[in-house]
Parts: sequence; C-alpha cells; structure tokens
Amino acid sequence: MTAFPAAQPGVAPLGMAVPAAQHRRVFLSPPHLAGGELDALQAMLDSGWVAPAGPVPIAFEQAIARAIGIPHVAAVTSGTAALHLGFQLLGVCPGDEVWTSALTFVASIGPAVQMGATPRFLDVTPDTWTMDVDLLRRELAAAARRGRLPRVVVPVDLYGQPADMPAIVEACAHWGVPVLSDSAESLGAIQHGRHAGADARLMAISFNGNKIITAGGGGALASEDAGLIARARQLASQAKEAAPHYQHEVVGYSYAMSSVLAAIGLAQITALQARVDARRAIHARYRAALHDLPGMRFIGEPNWARSNRWLTVIRLDPSEAWVDRETIRRALAAEQIESRPVWKPLNLQPAFRTAPQAGGEVAATMFEQGLCLPSGSSLSPQDQNRVIAVIRRCFRA
Repeated sequence: MTAFPAAQPGVAPLGMAVPAAQHRRVFLSPPHLAGGELDALQAMLDSGWVAPAGPVPIAFEQAIARAIGIPHVAAVTSGTAALHLGFQLLGVCPGDEVWTSALTFVASIGPAVQMGATPRFLDVTPDTWTMDVDLLRRELAAAARRGRLPRVVVPVDLYGQPADMPAIVEACAHWGVPVLSDSAESLGAIQHGRHAGADARLMAISFNGNKIITAGGGGALASEDAGLIARARQLASQAKEAAPHYQHEVVGYSYAMSSVLAAIGLAQITALQARVDARRAIHARYRAALHDLPGMRFIGEPNWARSNRWLTVIRLDPSEAWVDRETIRRALAAEQIESRPVWKPLNLQPAFRTAPQAGGEVAATMFEQGLCLPSGSSLSPQDQNRVIAVIRRCFRA
C-alpha cells in the first residue's frame, strides 16, 4: 500500500520549501478533521459500498436533514450540482430570467446561464451584505408590469450570514416566483429561529474543502417537498427508471455522491456545532482586537440571525481608514498569511457584461473595500494574533 504524508493546516506540502517557524503559512479556511474520518472510511470499505449507492450516502443525507431541520435531502457531487438540479426542478428554460445577488460566487448563477437563462443581478444591503429585500420587491413589481417575471430567485447566504428568507419568500410568493436558496456557505447558521435557507422551495449546500463541514467535496439539495427531492435523486443517477433494464425517459446527470465522500461527511457533521462555535469565537476575537481602528467595519448580524461566521470579513471605510484593502492583503501575504478580497460582484465580471442589474453600488463598494481574513476553526490563538498584529502594524505605518 502506498503511504501518503498527512496534510496539516499551515504545513507546506511535500516538495515545497518550508518557511521559517515564525512565518508558518496560515490559510484562509483549511479543512479541519473531526477525528472519526478514518474509522468511517474503513467501515465503508469493509461494507463493500464504494459507489454512489448503499447505506452510507443515505445515512449522510439523514444526518444533514437532522442538522438543518429540513426533512428531505439528496447528497450530490458538489454545491454547484445541487444548484443545477434545483434549476432543473424549478423549470428553468432557455430565455428565462433567473435573479440572484450581485455579491456572490459565480456558481450561484452559472448553471442557470449554462441552461440558457438570462441572469439579473440585485444589489445587497450595506449591513448584512445579502439580497436587498426592498429592492427585490420593487424589481418584482416592475417585472410584473413588463410581463417578464423571473423563473427563480436565488438569494445567497454570504460568508455564513443568512439572507432574510421569510421576507424574500413572501415577496416572491406574491408573484408566484419560487426561491432557491444558495446556502453553500451557511451550514449551521440560523435565521428567524430556523436554519439558514429554510422556507425556500429548495436549498443548496456545499461540502467543498474550505467549508465549515467538508467531505473533501460534495453538496446537497434540501426541501420540505419529498417529491422534489425524489426527483432530484433520480436526475442525479442518470434518470434511470424502475425497470430490469436501463430505461431513460429523460436525460439525467452523474451527480450522486459517492460513499467515500459521504463517509467523510458523516464523520464531519457530528462536529458542526463545535465548528460554528469556534468560528464565531474567532470572529469575536477579531472584533475585539480591531474594532478601535479607524474605518474598520464588519458584516452586521441582525437580531433575527446567527451567522456561522464561515469567514470573518473586514471592510476599510476610506473616509476614515488611512490604509486600504490591498495594503493589508499584501502585508499579510508577506508574512505567509492568506487573505482574499471579497467576491467581485457578478455584474462587474466580463462574463456577464451584458446582463441586466438593479443597483450594484453597495456590492461594488464591498468588493473595493472588503477583505476575508483567516477564519478556519483550527486557527490557533497564536496564529490569529499574527494576523491581528500585521493589520495593526499597517495602521501604525
């Protein structure tokens, strides 16, 4: 058997030069093992179920359902695959409009565009950085007057901060428009007493390597509607019909999650609350240590929400701060500390240069001024102090 070196957060991969101890690499959001992954993988291998079938993916789906309080879940190969299935289930066709937040990752809209839909990007609020509900209401009314309502609206839970789902669903329901929540970043977050994304017709989750719970990849689609999830499972398994031979009445996809990923995810998800608590504590330490710096801002947390603080994001208000985002990012990089600018708004991306939009000034400001800081649940106080020291040094300079 070939032995591979164990990966550890902050340790350079084999073959790379290892920085001096005081400059050990600090990553933005590295995977954090829960401790039971090897046992779960061994049990899965002993069972003989490696393919995307059998008891392990089912057990993982049940564990996800318990964690989010939504009864029906289909585990798939990625969060993007979950969104693609969601668009398919909600009837997105060429020429339809699909609306989403301007400030998000491309996967929120990419599958719909590939299906022939036209994206429309809506601005976000300056406090939560999530979809502006008042703007959504105005745009829906205007779209109704034009006779061109969106096929689907896709709010995004940004960096673990939940969108105001009941308000969004109510606004869309008035016009009969379904909601597909992109909750890829918000596992474990709460809004209005329910899990982030709850109340939407469908909810997509990601278990990518940098997420709060990871399977090394993978995703899930969840809904209160058992029929939708049953249909999602069928489409994810090449749309095979119940027959002794291979029968296909529609064309499906190879999106079903393997037992290997499901076994890792099953071991990981037991640590969800501990991971949320750890990231919230990291966020609280950043706030306590940086709040006094001029122009320093953080994403707000309304009284109806409890973010999982997947990433702590700062914003430098240029009317008060005398350093900008890039100064801090470069200073952190020089100390082997990974940080990242806030998502570039999709309405500013060349791929969507002709797409319609509503507003966009707030999202553009967040991109210009925002920086994601190391936030992994395994981040040590010593390494977090390094991050804080570099930022404070930038302000002193």
